Amino acid sequence: MRGETRSFRQRLLTWFDRHRRSLPWRTEPGLYKTVLSEFMLQQTRVETVLPYFERWLERFPDFAALAAASEEAVLKEWEGLGYYSRARNLHRLARAIVREGVPEDIAGWRRLPGIGPYTAAAIGSIAQGLPEPVIDGNVVRVFARLENDATELASADAARRRFLPLARGLIDPDRPGAFNEALMELGATTCRKHRPDCLLCPVRDFCEGYAAGQAESLPRLQRKSTRRRTVARLFLVREETLLLEEYPADASRLAGLAELPELPERPVGKPVLTRTRGISSESIREEIHALPASHPMVREVLRRPGVRKVPLPGLASVSLSGPHRRWITALLAGR
Repeated sequence: MRGETRSFRQRLLTWFDRHRRSLPWRTEPGLYKTVLSEFMLQQTRVETVLPYFERWLERFPDFAALAAASEEAVLKEWEGLGYYSRARNLHRLARAIVREGVPEDIAGWRRLPGIGPYTAAAIGSIAQGLPEPVIDGNVVRVFARLENDATELASADAARRRFLPLARGLIDPDRPGAFNEALMELGATTCRKHRPDCLLCPVRDFCEGYAAGQAESLPRLQRKSTRRRTVARLFLVREETLLLEEYPADASRLAGLAELPELPERPVGKPVLTRTRGISSESIREEIHALPASHPMVREVLRRPGVRKVPLPGLASVSLSGPHRRWITALLAGR
């Protein structure tokens, strides 16, 4: 990085104070709002989170209200945000805080459910003023460009290890939370992945990548292979009921949620709906088939313990995965 650390901090924080986005967890900040926002923003865009954040606060305004809620109510309120383990971990975290109190250091946050190095640093610095640097994807991009570092990064952990010394040296000890937020904001709004606004960047003079004309090519991230698979689903409506499959509490990904039942194999014939969705490193093609109740595969599906008939008027009270809620709504509208 070019230039002097103190000047870098001052330039970045002055820019952030003037240009930061007005977000509900910033306008009236607090520990609970910071924790909630960090959980919701994991792998999810700000624009998607905003309406969920406001509704969540109306339903669960603090740790005590969240801790007292049932898991079913928590999952229902989270419906559509995806990655439901976040909701379960947030629920468990609230119960731990009500039972044991708020952690006073980063190590204490790391012991709570769903808290890794990034989340602990974000909560500790923003809500408690702890001088711990945050390194997320946006910050990695800023640092790689500041350093003109073309090292190929294989994972988020590798990136964190690579830039942690720089992050520790740069963080403002007087305003660590604002400094971390400023770096993340810079990466999200100005130092973007494609077509970065280098001419509007407040720390352009410190950037080795900009000086070398290499900013947009950085960082170098190792491409991950995508696994592709196809899943056949059943859409069966009889006597104003819909067949759904509820996942058990010990399911690895969708515990407590329901989806259209998976068929044992792809049936002959054209599906009534085909959609593709991505989950982590998987690309899943979902083919939804309308089969008669007499079909052998339907009889096999009905023997599974989690499969049940749900009255159509009661669908709103069922915790469905977000994509399946949308697909079922479309299919019922087109009957």
